[in-house]
Amino acid sequence: MNSGIRSTAQQWMESTIVDAKTKTEIASLLRNSDETELIDCFYKNLEFGTGGLRGIMGAGTNRINKYTIGMATQGLANYLNQNFPDEQIKVAIAHDSRNNSRFFTEVTAGVFSANGIKVYVFEELRPTPELSFAIRHLGCHSGVVVTASHNPKEYNGYKAYWNDGAQVIAPHDKNIVSEVNRIKSLSDVKFEPDTNLIVAIGKDIDEAYLACLEKLSLAPDIIKAQKDLKIVFSSIHGTGITLVPEILKRFGFENVHLVDEQAVPDGNFPTVIYPNPEEKEAMSMALKKGQELDADLIMATDPDADRVGIGVKNNHGKFQLLNGNQTGALLVYYLLEKWKANGKLTGKEFIVKTIVTTNLIEEISKGYSVKYYNTLTGFKFIAALIKKLEGKEKFIGGGEESYGYLIGDEVRDKDAIASCAMIAEMTAYAKNEGKSLFDLLMEIYCKYSLYKEDLISVTKKGKTGAEEISQMMSDLRNAPPSTLGGSEVIKLIDYKESIEKDLITRTSAPIDFPKSDVLQFITKDGSKISARPSGTEPKIKFYFSVRTSMKSKDEFDQKMGELESKIATIMKNLHL
Repeated sequence: MNSGIRSTAQQWMESTIVDAKTKTEIASLLRNSDETELIDCFYKNLEFGTGGLRGIMGAGTNRINKYTIGMATQGLANYLNQNFPDEQIKVAIAHDSRNNSRFFTEVTAGVFSANGIKVYVFEELRPTPELSFAIRHLGCHSGVVVTASHNPKEYNGYKAYWNDGAQVIAPHDKNIVSEVNRIKSLSDVKFEPDTNLIVAIGKDIDEAYLACLEKLSLAPDIIKAQKDLKIVFSSIHGTGITLVPEILKRFGFENVHLVDEQAVPDGNFPTVIYPNPEEKEAMSMALKKGQELDADLIMATDPDADRVGIGVKNNHGKFQLLNGNQTGALLVYYLLEKWKANGKLTGKEFIVKTIVTTNLIEEISKGYSVKYYNTLTGFKFIAALIKKLEGKEKFIGGGEESYGYLIGDEVRDKDAIASCAMIAEMTAYAKNEGKSLFDLLMEIYCKYSLYKEDLISVTKKGKTGAEEISQMMSDLRNAPPSTLGGSEVIKLIDYKESIEKDLITRTSAPIDFPKSDVLQFITKDGSKISARPSGTEPKIKFYFSVRTSMKSKDEFDQKMGELESKIATIMKNLHL
């Protein structure tokens, strides 16, 4: 083992700042003949990325704990003090239901206050989108939410926000990272709080946030007619329980059923393997209750309630989970349909999605003559575009394939609270027309195109794995496939080189996007294949989107089977 690892661990043991419990944990690691865990805990500093921290909780420089949280907060505090030297800086902090989230929140508040920064701290767990709202509502310069999103129970994390309520972007993201990296010792961190600068918030912000969400409703008359719509909701032991039932009630829905086994916030997530609504296993209890009640709609949110998964009855009368692309397309269709019906479209509105999200959203937007934009993967880029166009164009809604959506611009991050309310409203809209939400999706497919999307993550661990991923991207970039799924590849979009190549005419054109290591292949028949190394995990992700025409919902099963076969062929073409 590298002697530096044991030396770093010993420094923590000798530090007067590190508490006795942490030292006991480190001592146990030092005594263990198997040094694997000691190495993993201390071989590097936990990286503060452009979005913040995320990692396994425990002792060590490569773990989430009081000290790594403190160092990150000190770096952010230093950056804020540099940027706003003559102001009383204010930040807001929220946290989810994870183990130690409240403790890490108090540590974060303490360090900020010790640096002369006024801190607004939610008294109890609250959804991430409410933190985004609170930053703008309270005129804060920054904000933090303590969460590890949908990661397993061993994890926790820390997301940093700027004064627009969005996660930090350039240049602040990299500048904050640089400041955090300048913190070399625990003695550089001011841990002693100034309690005079810490203010508790809660119900007052809830009320302001919920009042804004209530204004999003586009069809109160339809909800009144369908107030008995049967809804099943699960918060999967997370923060959604604090506000989703309340916003559904305020919208006018009176027949909401909670999955009681998952309604109590619990950082151990005892009923699921992963608290992720993208996973069928995490949705199983909600599906079971939906079947028992013959529900119209099933919804579940992740621990910090910024993403939502839904289930509806399909054309065979069985409950089916919709993927993020399907739900996103439904939401955009409903929003545009009602904006048009309500006479709200003026020609200055827009829709946003990420580059790996279904192109069906583009087709729908074109159908309503509404402008649409694409951004890089990550909701912070959607928020940045909303800010850029503020006062010139009006954001209606949008989202990304990973189950995150935003309606309206009061919040600047994906918002499952608002999404749950709007999904329930569009289900009521469909039912009022004598349809299910699945029927509405079939109509969209028939009117525009039937799309099928899939995602594969290839894990390559360690230094060798990182080199393999780099080589895979290099090979795809320099020797792109000529055909995929039996269709000629006609276009290569390289977001790292900021260029779009026409592979037929051999011409190129620049693209106006921030640089990112993403490649997209577009085929003659409209398929879209994207390759993107993960920024947080040792993975490379491949996104597949294929399409065909569909004349009636009776063709759905057959056509979907054909598209699934096409994706399987593309995977073989790429040797996946």
